[in-house]
Amino acid sequence: MYRLGIDLGGTNIVAGVVDEDYKILAKASCKTLAPRSSDAIADDMAKVTLEAIKKAGLTLDDISGFGIGTPGSVEASSGTVIYANNLEFYNVPLADLMFERIGKKFFVANDADSAAYGEYIAGAGKGANDFVMITLGTGVGGGVILDGKIRSGFNGAGGELGHTVIAMNGEACTCGRDGCFEAYASATALIRQTKQAMSRYSDSVMWELCGNDINKVNGITAFDAMRKGDTAGKIVVNNYIGYLAVGVTNLINIFQPEIFCIGGGISKEGDTIIKPLTDFVTRDNYTRFIDKKTQIKAATLGNDAGVIGAAYIGTQK
Repeated sequence: MYRLGIDLGGTNIVAGVVDEDYKILAKASCKTLAPRSSDAIADDMAKVTLEAIKKAGLTLDDISGFGIGTPGSVEASSGTVIYANNLEFYNVPLADLMFERIGKKFFVANDADSAAYGEYIAGAGKGANDFVMITLGTGVGGGVILDGKIRSGFNGAGGELGHTVIAMNGEACTCGRDGCFEAYASATALIRQTKQAMSRYSDSVMWELCGNDINKVNGITAFDAMRKGDTAGKIVVNNYIGYLAVGVTNLINIFQPEIFCIGGGISKEGDTIIKPLTDFVTRDNYTRFIDKKTQIKAATLGNDAGVIGAAYIGTQK
């Protein structure tokens, strides 16, 4: 049995053929070139779909299911993207557009939900029943899986875990609120915090690490500096993990999943983040006196999670 998953991103469109062991047999990709018309994007989605299937040595008839992970809020029953700001999609019938081009039914889900589902079935969440994942990137994406099913609310807009407030009247968030989890724990926020620390500590190793060009700071600059014993780097990392811990503790208190997964580029720091984060959460979690505790893990599938999850979203019972 083979399935086809498409990860529709603001930068790239990636299609992959996935087997029953959740292994990707072949992939094809192209630039999204957003914003442009939904028809033009659907044309390219169809193109990479057929290319991936050909690379796998298969035909359309060999593929038993098709799925798409897309930014924005989704009406799953119709496969419609209600709104996706970075694609400039508004009420786009994505499943219908793909049926017109491929002649196959496509299941459609939010991209963060798809990535979470991929990790749930094939990565850090294997074996769990209840699983929550956040991705630390430009923003803080989220996916909630309870009793084996993605939970995205009655309107398809649920799971926006980055837009829960952790600091009243705090940093401005792109969503229009102040103090959101995303405004403190995204990679974007970490870069801002790193730059602020560098401005205060002119002798920080972080200047050397970015070639004395503050515009070259990235999400691991502070971590690399910390490993060199740099005071400013240590401060940035400790504060960042503290912010992360507040949001994660809140989410664990709400959902109490068996596994809470951290994804995105920063998650590659592994135990450098997971161990102190677990210490924070263990201390503050409402269930700290209960034997059964949520396990915090780093994601394991990387960018493949979205493709694998999209391929299998149609199999939810």
